Amino acid sequence: MDLFAGPGGLDVAAEKLGVATVGVEWDPAACTTRRAAGLATIQGDVRDYGPADFPDADVLAGGPPCQTFTVAGVGAGRKALDDVLAFIKRMVAREPRAQIDQDLAKMEDERTGLVLQPLRWALEAIDSGKPYKAIVLEQVPAVLPVWQAYAEVLAAEGYATDFGLLKTEAYGVPQTRRRAVFIARKDTQKVELPEATHRAYRKGVERTEGDSRLDPWVTMGDVLQRPYTFLVISNYGTGGDPKLRGRRGSWEPSATVTGKISRNRVVSQSGEELDRFTHSEAGCLQTFPRDYPWSGRDIGQQIGNAVPPRLAMHILSAAFDWEPPSKAALRSLESWTMSEKEATEAQAAEVAAGV
Repeated sequence: MDLFAGPGGLDVAAEKLGVATVGVEWDPAACTTRRAAGLATIQGDVRDYGPADFPDADVLAGGPPCQTFTVAGVGAGRKALDDVLAFIKRMVAREPRAQIDQDLAKMEDERTGLVLQPLRWALEAIDSGKPYKAIVLEQVPAVLPVWQAYAEVLAAEGYATDFGLLKTEAYGVPQTRRRAVFIARKDTQKVELPEATHRAYRKGVERTEGDSRLDPWVTMGDVLQRPYTFLVISNYGTGGDPKLRGRRGSWEPSATVTGKISRNRVVSQSGEELDRFTHSEAGCLQTFPRDYPWSGRDIGQQIGNAVPPRLAMHILSAAFDWEPPSKAALRSLESWTMSEKEATEAQAAEVAAGV
């Protein structure tokens, strides 16, 4: 059960791992993409649904909106965080939902209260006698204090939990991006976030340097089918200065992919203007399949807001207490239309080769 499901990043990973999914998403454009991809989709507001509407779901996942936390620590962000933590205490005390919803409606920005929805779903499932076996949540780093509060609540309900910040390039994503991740599992003593498989990116450091037990980080050039090296000049200015725009070479991972990725310039090393990234290429930097059927409006925003499927594969495997995803499973992300037979053959070949 995927709340705030977006265009399907987490669901792509789950489906490739053999886990059936259904997502709730309010944005019509993201729903158009999901349906083009064949993902089960409910277009609507997660607040209008609950566990009783999906009785067969035994895993809860989601990435609730978090814009109001992006300045956590001062001002509006700090106040939003304090408000949410206070509401969590009321939810744990099982105050009537109607009263909580009424007070949430009074908040200056309704998105602040949306971060509470996964906890509402989890508590309702617990109270119904059918708790979710596993819970997986992710968002920007500023949401980490909320995940800490979630961990305390769910530990008291019999879940093992873990949470922290993960770097996407440390899991083979050709992009530097930090995510606050939370996982919980019922009926176990311990659950842990996935271990890194690749080295973390450091500016000016060769990708071959670092822990020899880990693979080098993946570059833009590794995943994009361009027969030449290039530089990407960010739409954003470093430190807020438009004259100091960030630059990454094709021999490095991409900077964080945002909804404005189409505004990034792509140039040759001599400064010649080159074609900007297509939707397919932007999706590849997020580790979506090359042929993923991006549809509807605001595709750049859909891509920028999505969970990288490759990272999601690692997170889900950890939450389910499975072995890390196999190389065959990760390769299956290269194509959305890979048949079950092709995936089985790839797995068989890998086993035969002793990989």
